[in-house]
Amino acid sequence: MTAPPPDEERRLAGLVRAHDRWRGRQVFNLLASENAVSPQARRYLASDLAGRYTLPIATTFDGEAIDNSYAGTRYTDRIEELADRAATRVFRARYATTRPLSGHIAALSVLAPLLERGARILAIPPEDGGYDGYAAGFVPAMLGLEVRPLRATGPGNRLDPDVAIRAIQESRPAAVVLGQSFILFPYPLRPIAEAAHAAGALVLYDASHVLGLIAGGAFQEPLADGADVVFGSTHKSFPGPQGGLIYTDREELFRRIAPALVWRTFDNAHWNRIAGLAQTLLELERCGREYAATVVANAKALGAALTAENVPLVAAAEGYTESHQLHLDRAALRAQYGIGPGALARKLERQRLLLDLVGRIGLAEVTRLGLVPSEMPRLAHLLVEGGLRGHRVADEVLAWRRTFSRLRFA
Repeated sequence: MTAPPPDEERRLAGLVRAHDRWRGRQVFNLLASENAVSPQARRYLASDLAGRYTLPIATTFDGEAIDNSYAGTRYTDRIEELADRAATRVFRARYATTRPLSGHIAALSVLAPLLERGARILAIPPEDGGYDGYAAGFVPAMLGLEVRPLRATGPGNRLDPDVAIRAIQESRPAAVVLGQSFILFPYPLRPIAEAAHAAGALVLYDASHVLGLIAGGAFQEPLADGADVVFGSTHKSFPGPQGGLIYTDREELFRRIAPALVWRTFDNAHWNRIAGLAQTLLELERCGREYAATVVANAKALGAALTAENVPLVAAAEGYTESHQLHLDRAALRAQYGIGPGALARKLERQRLLLDLVGRIGLAEVTRLGLVPSEMPRLAHLLVEGGLRGHRVADEVLAWRRTFSRLRFA
């Protein structure tokens, strides 16, 4: 084994410190797919749990009965049990698992055991704001599924219940998968679920972007409205460490999902992550309703403030959003200002304001920092000055950002 290049360890340490300063104290993050993890959850991520295993298993090995493949797990297993219990409380569900390593792996962990190869699914296509992972060449190809489009059209890529019901009746799918990367409004879930169940199909709800809003009762109640299984990632509107979560009220489905996790979609579930996720769940039990309501209020207020600044947004006439996201009207942006969302995001990054390069604006992290609706006109003005008028606002952004030294919702 050779020695590392000189000073590489020092360089690595410097890069991590620089990242922590930059992303943690010097910018406003308006990325729709990210959020801020609380200091206590970060401590758990850096705990001794980071390198540990546990594998509860009732079996025999070499003639001996064993209940776990590993020793030393007396606390690890209890941490996972605590996390799963907290998830059932937060999401008002009977069964939950915090083991999936990401929202994508949570999707695989639901679809693989519940659907046979060759089964047909309906999913919202990427051109309608759907998650790219459900396009034909990705998850469906991995699992041998046939995917057909569930079209979501109009301002904000909304599902029309009549169109969805016709698609279900014509396609006779084994499952309807509801989930979008570009999501502004709740789904008309009850009529869709009724049609799906009448056709013998499952309703699988990918809540990756809106999981934190669902936790706080500010979006919709998927299980109460007819979804069979809900899953998603835990680091978007849900303010936890990167990972995934699955929950359901249906015992027979959970009994099919839970045994299919280990040695299929993962081995070690990263119990430091589960401890951090448990901490976030407990935080949301305390302040999740206020947090989620403030996220949505901030998104609406920023939408109105950007409209006042003559920035074109999708679904302005429909009230902009009911989620943590706003969507730039990309065609109108180019027509009015001669700039696309990618170039706009690059300009704003130099002004310490972070946006998606695909035209989404996310309010989850700045809400967790403590911004409130009355401050959205100031934020809108900085976005316009720095992104569309070419003025330098980085110093003002930095000075404002430094007034938020701790998370409000944690």
